[in-house]
Amino acid sequence: MASCRACDLRVLTAIVCGLLTTLVLGLGIWMTVLQIQREVSTSSPSIPLEFCRNGGTWEYGGCICPDLWKGWRCTITNFCEKSTYESLTFDRIPAGKYGSSQQRCDKDTLNAGYPIAIRLCKITIYGEIELQNVKIGNCNETLETLEKQVCHVVRVLGNISTEAQILTSDVDRITPEGVISATRVVGQIFNSTRNAEAEAKVIAVTTVSQLLDAGEDVFQEAAATASDNDDTLATLIKQMEIYSTSLGNTSVVRPNVAVQSVAFSSESTMESQNVRFSVRKGTSDYLLSGSTVVERDVDKLNPDGETELQILLSTSKSNTTACGFVVYQNNKLFQSKNFKAKSDFSQKVISSSTDKNNSQGASVDIAFKPRYDRKEFQLHSYACVYWNLLTKDWDTRGCDKNGSTNDFLYCRCNHTTNFAVLMSFKKNYKYPESLSILSSIGCALSITGLALTIVFQIVTRNVRKTSVTWVLVCLCTSMLIFNLLFVFGIENSNKNLKKSDSSTGKPDSGRNEMLMQDIVDNRNPTCTVVAALLHYFLLVTFTWTGLSAAQLYFLLIRTMKPLPQHFILFVSLIGWGVPAVVVVVTVGIIFSQSGSQWELNYRQEEICWLAVSGNGGLISSPLLWSFMIPITIILINNIVIFIIIIVKVIWKTNQNLTSTKKISFLKKILSTLSITVVFGVTWILAYFMLISNDDVRIIFNYMFCLFNTTQGLQIFILYTVKTKVFQREASKVLKSLLQSTGRVRLLPSVAPLRLRVRMYNMLRSFPALSEHFRLLEPSVIVEEMTFSESDQADSSI
Repeated sequence: MASCRACDLRVLTAIVCGLLTTLVLGLGIWMTVLQIQREVSTSSPSIPLEFCRNGGTWEYGGCICPDLWKGWRCTITNFCEKSTYESLTFDRIPAGKYGSSQQRCDKDTLNAGYPIAIRLCKITIYGEIELQNVKIGNCNETLETLEKQVCHVVRVLGNISTEAQILTSDVDRITPEGVISATRVVGQIFNSTRNAEAEAKVIAVTTVSQLLDAGEDVFQEAAATASDNDDTLATLIKQMEIYSTSLGNTSVVRPNVAVQSVAFSSESTMESQNVRFSVRKGTSDYLLSGSTVVERDVDKLNPDGETELQILLSTSKSNTTACGFVVYQNNKLFQSKNFKAKSDFSQKVISSSTDKNNSQGASVDIAFKPRYDRKEFQLHSYACVYWNLLTKDWDTRGCDKNGSTNDFLYCRCNHTTNFAVLMSFKKNYKYPESLSILSSIGCALSITGLALTIVFQIVTRNVRKTSVTWVLVCLCTSMLIFNLLFVFGIENSNKNLKKSDSSTGKPDSGRNEMLMQDIVDNRNPTCTVVAALLHYFLLVTFTWTGLSAAQLYFLLIRTMKPLPQHFILFVSLIGWGVPAVVVVVTVGIIFSQSGSQWELNYRQEEICWLAVSGNGGLISSPLLWSFMIPITIILINNIVIFIIIIVKVIWKTNQNLTSTKKISFLKKILSTLSITVVFGVTWILAYFMLISNDDVRIIFNYMFCLFNTTQGLQIFILYTVKTKVFQREASKVLKSLLQSTGRVRLLPSVAPLRLRVRMYNMLRSFPALSEHFRLLEPSVIVEEMTFSESDQADSSI
C-alpha cells in the first residue's frame, strides 16, 4: 500500500510538472502569435478609430478618407453607386475618377483580362456627383500598337488618347513596358506640333494621373530598362510644361495631376508679373477640383494651415503672355539615380514655366509642407532641387534654401522648371534609460560569483581529486562573458548623439547640398559587434545548459552505461561551435538580403541586441528564428530531463530503505534548486513578458530580472559555497584571521568528527541510494558529475 502511494505521488508530480511546462510554453507560443498579429494589423492612431469613420485614418491633424468617402469624419459619400450600361456593369466609382467595367476582354484577344469599358464619376461645378457616358475600348488594341499608330498618325489622336486611357485604367495590370509605351503616346499627344484636339489632351492628363497610381517598383523597373538615350519620360515632362501655358485661365485637375494656366493681359506684358499658385489640403490623398488657387499681383508667399504647397512666380519685363503650373502628386515620373528613397512618404513635384523658352528673368519662391510620420521620424535635412532634363536627375544649381519653420520648408530658385524638396529623416528611436539598480546589482553579483566559481573549480581540482567539471566551467565562462558584455555594451552610444540632435529641433538650413538618401542612420559598428557577441554568448550559455542536462541524465538515469567516447571533445564542439554557426548564418542571410543597410535589420538601434521586427515583422526577425526558436527547443529538452530527474531520483522514496525517509526536505529542495539553476529553467519567465497587459507584464519583468540577473550568484552559492572544500578552506582563513587578531581561542573540533563518523556509517549501509544523492547534493554535484569519465578527461584537459 505504501509503495502504491509513493508511485502515485511520483506520477502525480510528473503530471503536474508536465502540465505546468505545457501551460508555460503554450502561453509563450500564444503570446508570440499575438505579437505577430498585432504587427500585421494597422497601428492605432492617436485619435480613437471611432472618430474617423468608414476606414479613415487620423493624419496631419485631420481624417484622411478613402476614395469613397469625404468630410471631416469621412461620413459623406464620395462615389457613384453601382450602375449598368447595356450589358456592362460598373461597381462603385470614386468621385473624380474613372471606373472599369466588370466585363473583361476575352482570352483570345490581345488585351485579354483588360476592362472592356470605363466610366467617369464626375463632380460638377456645383459639387454634385453624376455618372458620365461609357467609353468602350478595342480589345485588340494594346499600348504597343497605339505607340506605333501615334508615331505614324494613322488614326485620329483623340481616339488614340481614349484607348490609352482605357488601357491604363486598371492599375494592377500596368507593366514597366506599358509605362514606357503609354508615356510615349501621351507625350506625342501633348506635342503642339501634332495639333491634337483639346479634349484629347485633357484625356491624356487623365492617363498620366492613372499611370501615377502604378507601383513605385513598376516605374523603377521602367527607368532601369530604358536606355541612356531614351528620353521618353523627359519628353513627357517637358511637353506637360508647355501644355500648362496653353489653357488660358483654366485648369485641369485629376487625382494625381493638376494643370493650371494663367494668361496675362496685353497691357501688363511689359510689366513685372507675380503669380502665386497654391495647393490646398483636402480630406483625401488625391487632388480634387477646387484644391488649387491662383492669386495675382502678390509679392510674397503666405501659406496657412490648409496649404500643402505654394509657389510664387516672378517674371520681369520679357513680353511674357502666359505662365503655367503642373502639380504631380508623387515623384514617380522623376526616377533619380542619385537620390535613393526607402520611405513611402508622398513627395509632390511642382512645375512652373512661362510661354517663353528663355526662363531668364523669372524666379520662384516655394513653400513645401513636408508630410511624414512625425512620431516615428525627425526631419534631419532637406535640399531644394530641380529636375535637370539633360542629366535626367535632380540638381541644386540655381536653387537655395530660404529658411524653414515648424510647418514649411522654403526654397528660392532663379529659373523655372520642375521643383521639389528632397528630405532626409532620422528615426525617433526611444532609447531606454540606463540599467536599473536591480539589474546592475544582480549582474555585478553574478559576475563576481561566476568568476569565483571558475577560479574555485580550476584551483581546487587536485584537492578534490577529480577532473575539472568541464561543462560547468564552460557554462560559467560563457555566462560571465555575456554578463560583462550586457553591463558594459548593451547601451547604444548613439543615445548621446540623439540628445545633442534633439536640442536643435529644426532641420539643417545651411548650404543647399544634394542628398543621397531619405533615411539617415547613425551607423555604429561597435554596437553591431556587441549585438553579435551577445547573440553568440547567450546561445552558448543555453547550449551548455542543454549539455549539462544531457550529462546529468547519463550520470543519474543511465548509470549502468558509460559516457560516450571522447565526450568532452564532443560537447565542446557542440557548445562552442553550433552557436557560432547560427550567428554566422544569420548575419550572412541578412547581409545578402539587405546589402550595406544590413545592420539595422540584424540589431535594434535602441539597444545593442537582435532586431525584434524584420522587414516582415516578428515572423521574419532574427530574434525569432536565430534565438527564440533554438532557445525554446533547448528549454523543452531541459525541462523534460528536469522532470525525469525530479521524479525518478530526487523525490523518489523507497519504503524498503529507511534511510530515504530520513533525507531532509530541505536537502531535496536544495538539490532541486541546483538543477533548476544549471538548466536555466527560470528563463521560461521570458515568455510571460510578451503579455500585452502592462500591469501583468511588469510583474514578470521584475521576476525575470531577479532570477536571471542573479543566476551567476545562485551558481556560486549552490556549487561553490555549499561544497565542503570551500567551507573547509574558508573556515581556515576565517579562523586564521580571528586568531591573528587575538579575539578567539581555537578549540578542538569534536562535533564535525562525530558527524563524519555517522555519515560514513550511513553511506556504508546504503551505498546505491547515497551515491544518487551524493551526485545531486549541491556540495558535491560538481565534484562528482564527471567522475565516470574523469580518466578520459584527464588526458584531454
